[in-house]
Amino acid sequence: MTDDEFRAMALSLAGAVEASHMNHPDFRVGGKIFATLEYPRRGWGMVSLTPDEQSLMVQAEPDVFSPVNGAWGRGGATLIDLAAARKRSVRTALAAAWRRRAPKPRTRAVATAKKRTR
Repeated sequence: MTDDEFRAMALSLAGAVEASHMNHPDFRVGGKIFATLEYPRRGWGMVSLTPDEQSLMVQAEPDVFSPVNGAWGRGGATLIDLAAARKRSVRTALAAAWRRRAPKPRTRAVATAKKRTR
């Protein structure tokens, strides 16, 4: 997988836009970052998963996925070695990160205004 393929996959998700953060490209939905590219360096990506999703990805493909060091990693920030990655795995990770950050529809108008304030 290349940087350009990662970028194309990220931007193919509904509402995704490319911006920049800390001197590397990032991908956002609803103003929230769900993935970055070239972090920590060229040939790497990062996705923002839940800790449980991260654990599953790392267990399934430890040569591809690894937690970011520190608190960000404990929160689900997950590195992807793009050279070792299969497109299907990256697509799965990007979609999970996108779902985590995408705006949620207002939950039935906040549960129908809390059942009309009971």
